[in-house]
Parts: sequence; structure tokens; C-alpha cells
Amino acid sequence: MTPRIDALQYANWSEKIFRQMRAGGVDAVHVTITYHENFRETVHNIEAWNRWFERFPDLIFQGFDAGDIARARDTGRTAIFFGSQNPSCIEDDIGLVEVLHRLGMRIMQLSYNNQSLLATGCYEEDDTGLTRMGREVVAEMNRVGMVVDMSHSGERSTLEAIEHSARPIAITHANPAGWHPALRNKSDTVLRALAQSGGMLGFSVYPHHLREGGNCSLASFCDMVVRTIDLMGAGHVGIGTDLCQDQPDGVVEWMRSGRWTKRVDYGEGSADVPGFPAMPEWFRDNRDFGHIADGLRDAGLGDEDVGAVMGGNWARFFAQGFGPPDKGGGE
Repeated sequence: MTPRIDALQYANWSEKIFRQMRAGGVDAVHVTITYHENFRETVHNIEAWNRWFERFPDLIFQGFDAGDIARARDTGRTAIFFGSQNPSCIEDDIGLVEVLHRLGMRIMQLSYNNQSLLATGCYEEDDTGLTRMGREVVAEMNRVGMVVDMSHSGERSTLEAIEHSARPIAITHANPAGWHPALRNKSDTVLRALAQSGGMLGFSVYPHHLREGGNCSLASFCDMVVRTIDLMGAGHVGIGTDLCQDQPDGVVEWMRSGRWTKRVDYGEGSADVPGFPAMPEWFRDNRDFGHIADGLRDAGLGDEDVGAVMGGNWARFFAQGFGPPDKGGGE
């Protein structure tokens, strides 16, 4: 059987959620461990995860390479891969890329909505592309085996990252803008370039990224997946739910505002209303991954393609993207 992988979650972690992962048969999850935190604060978050790994070794363990996905499946656990949604964790020090990789970080976004030291975010009016430091950091991420993620970046920056990166990049949690024109959803131009370079798109179920928001039907979502496969090919798409389960509404202020503004930035689709939107009824937590698989079959995908979307493609991509090139991408 192919693995079941979610390429992005930012939950309020607990034993309940870890048990739901197991109930849903989720073999691996890319978890956000940091947004606007600096390096020391990121290490503090890793310490918290280390305590969870100690407390719940029968449910979760830290993943370092793609082989850990098979180990998770064989042992009935979930492999947790660390990622950052902003480069704040490396501050202005390129050497911290390797340090964080050694601590287990395997994916990092070059920007989160705003302009960063590396690239332009999707909320900025003027996308100036990768910065000088951005190009250097992409090369360093390629060297150590850390995946470049452009989920929250602007179009020019994303296209330049695809072109500049020696390894395929990922957009771990977004949907096609042609289906729903959210600021963070991606144009067909980006999606074609991503697929042509060997990259991956993770489909998001976060309501602000869905047509009709939390009222989006499973059939509409799965039809969108099938149409995107027609555009990108079945080998370049997966799931990246952007599940923020059990997070208090106040966390949205940290996600959107961080320390860069004194005002509250509520973000896209919020109509100046703080807090998290209601999830669609067909995906509330990790136990609902089977609904997506069933919906993809109902939309006309065969079992092989369903398995690829639900995790097989991410497993292959992680094997290519994690670890130094001279070790076969971490395998």
C-alpha cells in the first residue's frame, strides 16, 4: 500500500491529535514548528517536540529522511517532519540553514505573505523576486537537503525559485487560483513551471483557499484535483491540508502579524474578523483523510493515482529532497 502523507499541518498538538493521526492512517506529516520565531525561539519549539516524542513514542517519532515514512508505516506510527513557514528562524545567518537541518528541519518557506530577506510574499504589491541572500540560501538549502517551499510567496519570486533551485521545489499548501482566486492560490503559469521542474503542489483544505470556503463540497474539491492533474500530471500533486486543528483564535494574530506591525492583520478572506474559519464538514481532522481518497475515486481517479495523490508522490519527492545529494537525497 502507498503511504498517506500530509504536507502541512499547524495544529495545537496533543495526544488526541496524535491518536487521530493513527486512526486516519497518516504515515507522515510536515508540521510547522515556527512562523516568526527567531533561531533561539525555534530551538525552544524543537525542545517541546522532543518532549512529545518522549511522551508518545508509540504514536509519533521525528522523521529525518524518506526512509522514515516506511518505518512509520511498518511500526504503526506517524513520522513528524519539521518545517518553517518563514525564514525568520535563520535570522540573517546563512550558516543556520545547516544547523537547523541537523536539528531536523526539512522544509522552509522563503517568505510568509510579506517581503523577507529572501523573497517577496504574496501580500506585497511589488514582487521583486529572489534577493541576493535568497539565491544564496536556496543554494545552501539545495546543498544540505532542505526543501524550498513557496506556498506564501509571490508569483515572480516563486518562478525565480523554481528556476534557481538545483532541486525541485514545493508549494506544500495551496490551490489553483483559477479555481478560487485567493491571494495565496497559484496561477496556471506557476503550476506548469512547478510540474515541468519536477516540483510538487499540496492541495489545501483551509477554507480561505477553497471555493465557497467552509461550504465547499468534497465533489468540488476533488474535481479541482482532477483538473489540476490534467494541467500538471498525476506525479506532481499531493495533499497539504493546512489543518490548524484546536488552535485558539488568538494564534491567527501571531500567524498574520508576528512582530512586523502594531496592527492586527487578519489576512485574506477574513473580512476583518479574527479567528479560524469553519472547516468543511468532510475534513475536520486526521480521521477524515479517507473521505478525500473516496472523493477522488468518485471523481474518476484510479487506485494508482489516488495512492499517488494521498502520499506516494510526497514520499518520492521527500526521497529526492531530503539529505545531501551524494547520499541519494537522504535515502
